[in-house]
Amino acid sequence: MQSRYPESFEREMACTEAEWLGWLPAAIGEHPWQREGAAVSVQIGSGALALSWRRGEPRVIALMRLPRLYVRFRFTGLDEAERQAFMRRFDLYMQRGGG
Repeated sequence: MQSRYPESFEREMACTEAEWLGWLPAAIGEHPWQREGAAVSVQIGSGALALSWRRGEPRVIALMRLPRLYVRFRFTGLDEAERQAFMRRFDLYMQRGGG
């Protein structure tokens, strides 16, 4: 989790589009949302979040290949505290660990 979430930023995620779409509803929670192609709009109170993504070339480390997805976040009408509250849940649901 980050200490600050600006109105707009991009992340590189090590997942396939299918994995991303499988995790997304739980990460968004009870906020109304709508998907159109490689984009989702989420209604958060009186504001919104626009998510869009594109596939990247896999990251290759020795014999390992990790899928790569570039995800763009664009908040409108939300102050820093509201962005922080939404992203706290979102990041927890998207977090993956190994072991």
